[in-house]
Amino acid sequence: MTVTFADVEAAAEAIRGAVVATPSVASVTLSQITGAEIYLKLENFQYTASFKERGALNKLLSLTAEESKNGVIAVSAGNHAQGVAFHARRLGIPATIVMPRPTPFSKVRQTEFHGAEIILEGETLTEAAAVAETIRQQRHLTFVPPYDDAKIIAGQGTIAIEFLEAIPDLDVLIVPVGGGGLISGVALAAKSIKPTIEVIGVESELYPTLYTAMGGDHSVKGGPTIAEGIGVAEVGHIPLELIRSRVDEVLLVAENQIEAALNMFLDIEKIIVEGAAAAPLAAVLATPERFRGRRVGLIVSGGNIDARLLASIIMRGLVRDGRMNRIRVEIQDTPGVLARVAGIVGDAGGNIVEVYHQRLFSDVPVKLADLDLVVETRDAKQAAEVMTELADAGFAPRRLSDHASGE
Repeated sequence: MTVTFADVEAAAEAIRGAVVATPSVASVTLSQITGAEIYLKLENFQYTASFKERGALNKLLSLTAEESKNGVIAVSAGNHAQGVAFHARRLGIPATIVMPRPTPFSKVRQTEFHGAEIILEGETLTEAAAVAETIRQQRHLTFVPPYDDAKIIAGQGTIAIEFLEAIPDLDVLIVPVGGGGLISGVALAAKSIKPTIEVIGVESELYPTLYTAMGGDHSVKGGPTIAEGIGVAEVGHIPLELIRSRVDEVLLVAENQIEAALNMFLDIEKIIVEGAAAAPLAAVLATPERFRGRRVGLIVSGGNIDARLLASIIMRGLVRDGRMNRIRVEIQDTPGVLARVAGIVGDAGGNIVEVYHQRLFSDVPVKLADLDLVVETRDAKQAAEVMTELADAGFAPRRLSDHASGE
């Protein structure tokens, strides 16, 4: 089934007023850092915090009266589930969402909040999809695919119309790639409006499915990824046909690059994004010469991220930047020494967050102890000053290894 620009234009009209025409904003600081003119299309400002609403709504609006009455079914562990559930309730369409059993409680709760019937079955999306197909046949429901569908693709393409209306002189659009529904719709619309624009996809190194499909020499490794929204093992058939003639390049980014970009959105733009949404910025940061001096649009696809994961990312970012440090000093186990160490750290401008006084679980002599400090500083330079002051006082500090900095 083919998708045309007329289909995207029709989708834009159909969903107008029911989804947010999200902001298209310039980022002065990110532009200074990267050397490119960076513009952000903030799809995390949608009601369900994801672009998925666009395609889901466009698909639901295409149903016949009988299909709407019978209801719909979808398989998803995240954004697609919420988009379908939210707009189905708005339209009075019964919705059933099959989610894998390991789906985070927060995502199950958010989807259920929108009024859908939730069925937790299967350990993976593939297993959940098999369950959904059985239910679809039994109940005569209409399946709402996450990406391999013409109506879904047309709905996602409306992002490009809005972005280019707001910032018509963009040179490049960078889009995260999972199953291909977003980038295929965006590329179709963008190239129709401005044939000279460059459209670039970004995938996680762990899931280079489009990169491989377009001739790249990579295999899908799989495994846990911070960008689970683009951790997809296969690109849809309909998206791939649109992508082949319209997407100029696919870039791969590593997990640590995505994490650093996500932290940058938090620290600089003060916005919460999910891993997939940070991938386009990660690509620019990884290859700045590729985009220097050009007007670059980044599609920030969503902001749904687990709170515990977000907290971990924030703390790891502080460690990586030298703003949170683990320092060990060997001290005499006598009164007043701990206070002296704390005074040295404080005088150097450090803030002690945690203290571990190791007397038993240590290999130092019995009259000594290991003192482990977690110290907050402004930056790596001040952290070095704290270390110097401790060394000058005779405490021979050493920085403990940490998972984020790689020391």
